Amino acid sequence: MANYFFDMVDASDMEQLQYVPTVPEFLDWIEKKYADCPALSDGENTYSYAQMCERIARRRTVIASLGLERGSKIAIFDRNSVDMIELFLAVTSAGMVAVNFPAQLPEPAVTGSCRRFDVKALFAGDVLKPACAGLEAIGVKVLPASSIADTPTPATPVDKEETASIFFTGGTTGAPKGAVLPHRALMRGSFNGVFTPGKVIKCTRTICMLPLSHVFGLICSMMGSLYTGSLLYSCEDMKATIAKLPVIKPNKLVLVPGLCDILYGLTKLYGPQFLGGELKLIISGAANVPPRLISEFDKLGISLLAGYGLTESANLSSGNKDVKTHPTSVGKVYPGQETKVVDGELWLKGDNIFTGYYKDEQMTKEVLTEDGWLKTGDLVRFDEEGYLYIVGRIKNLILLSNGENISPESLEEPFYAYPFIKDVLVTEDEIAGSKCLAIEIFPQMQAFAQTPWEEVEALMNKTVEEVNAKNPTTHRIAKVVVRKEDFKRTGSLKVARNQK
Repeated sequence: MANYFFDMVDASDMEQLQYVPTVPEFLDWIEKKYADCPALSDGENTYSYAQMCERIARRRTVIASLGLERGSKIAIFDRNSVDMIELFLAVTSAGMVAVNFPAQLPEPAVTGSCRRFDVKALFAGDVLKPACAGLEAIGVKVLPASSIADTPTPATPVDKEETASIFFTGGTTGAPKGAVLPHRALMRGSFNGVFTPGKVIKCTRTICMLPLSHVFGLICSMMGSLYTGSLLYSCEDMKATIAKLPVIKPNKLVLVPGLCDILYGLTKLYGPQFLGGELKLIISGAANVPPRLISEFDKLGISLLAGYGLTESANLSSGNKDVKTHPTSVGKVYPGQETKVVDGELWLKGDNIFTGYYKDEQMTKEVLTEDGWLKTGDLVRFDEEGYLYIVGRIKNLILLSNGENISPESLEEPFYAYPFIKDVLVTEDEIAGSKCLAIEIFPQMQAFAQTPWEEVEALMNKTVEEVNAKNPTTHRIAKVVVRKEDFKRTGSLKVARNQK
């Protein structure tokens, strides 16, 4: 059957791939399929798939020794190490629930998160152990992330509806909470991560650069790599890993747009070979992917493909291989999902949808209908070819003077077509006591290194005038601020809506 994604992958590879609904079944599948292929590397030690799965089984022995009830929550608090990768797979294949803590959590937040998610045990990397000082006092067993036994323990069979993991998320409503992903959702998102153009099996060398506490990094980077029998490098230190790009020579990376911008800037300084000379594909998401970045990487012979997803939809909901013809689209919807647009908002349904927010019934009811539809909070449109476009977020809507609601994202989008603009932020403001639309612009500063600031400001104001001329009077921006310093950003390097 013809399908946008199935047809994307080399036909012989597609015949070998299948959706595996639970982590224990997945580990069994990849061990048999890719046994002798290299799986994980920290730059010094490289483990084959058979060795990795055997090490995961030995880590399950450590977990079994804790004497915890099935379904207990076990936190993993480490940088993107081989230990963290193996521990996540060990916990989820032992009938337990993995909760990956962000490496930057301070001690009070670690303690609070353990209480909040009923964590019974925590594996901590050596550098992060000081933040775990108070856990034993609240009944949380703390073990080194390097813990591994001498003997293996078999995986625990699980139902696909059992909880596999809990991820920190702002959710569709903004407040931090824990999104509960059952095995079916985790694995459906991981299966969606295999769809890139051409051959995918045993041909990718990548680096786990995005935090594994974030669903995009864990599913698209880590799980997508393992699904295809590829080699995955750990990344415990971002700066050190970037410096090793010429040695590692990745041919695929999964990055947020902010990191794409950083890597492109480094190629301008040191030349394209800084990326290793073999990079052909970058998958990017978690924020708006500017068309200028797509164009700039294309000139380097690198395809920068955009996608869309939420923690609540196991990350991957849509993907776009046609960025040259549809540069502002997040692509088409992955198979195994239903979609509908209700009052402009995208609703999703399928195997990849979460089961709710941990111990937060009210918030869950706000975003998840009784018959399984996820209200994403994203305002969207589909074109006549079925390509999806994100128009904005419901929570960011601005009420205009004529009573119309407008998303600031829709007003920001045209500015990303200008190569000399890095980022913008549209907000509601006032002039002489009257409400108006305002914009802050952060230029591509390196492009104006020798340009007087007055000329930079004049160019940005002229650009606003050009965009305004194409908009209705009520949608025009009246106040312009040109920034010399970058915006405050979120953990995924998106421009933070609240700059205070």
